[in-house]
Amino acid sequence: MLKAGERLKEERANKGITIDQASASTKIRSSFLSAIEKGEYSKLPSAAYAAGFVRNYAVFLGLPEKEILGLFRREFDENKAYRVMPEGMARREDFPLRKFKLKQTAILGVIIFTALAIYIIFQYRFAFLGPPLSISSPQNKAVVSSSNISVKGKTSPDSTVFVNDQPVSVADDGSFTKDMNVFPGDNKIIIRSVNRFGRETSVVRDVKAQ
Repeated sequence: MLKAGERLKEERANKGITIDQASASTKIRSSFLSAIEKGEYSKLPSAAYAAGFVRNYAVFLGLPEKEILGLFRREFDENKAYRVMPEGMARREDFPLRKFKLKQTAILGVIIFTALAIYIIFQYRFAFLGPPLSISSPQNKAVVSSSNISVKGKTSPDSTVFVNDQPVSVADDGSFTKDMNVFPGDNKIIIRSVNRFGRETSVVRDVKAQ
């Protein structure tokens, strides 16, 4: 009785294709293709792999898929083929895939954890640091000829600003302006920004009014 492996081997030889060439084209190990041609199905990972490999090999060689699978099923006895196989051998081809999936999962977990940590640190950075505070006007050591000046600056939008202990409203973009009177001579202006965690940043401007 003609066997599936013999038919496959015969067709491969007729086409002048080597085992290695067939392996490269089908992505099936040359040792597995050789085992199929010899009818040594116990050397394949499992029954499901055996049928799939035979089907793919037949398609590659241009043989009728149903005919080759019919021959394969007549001669293949799953219980007999895998009765003497070491435990776990039938699933050995799954191990690289499992390891790959575990590695992917681990990498994804690290990425998510890192992104979450960065987000938390960014959101709560001002629990440990004072809020940003920049003053655009007046400049330090400025000399003014008016008794009225404008204190202008920018901080974080959720902070509270005080100019010489007087609260100042902060715009949605963090900018603020405070008009105040100064006396002739030296004036010290203290601008403080306090965030919701109680952290504070202060800037001092010495202004001389003439």
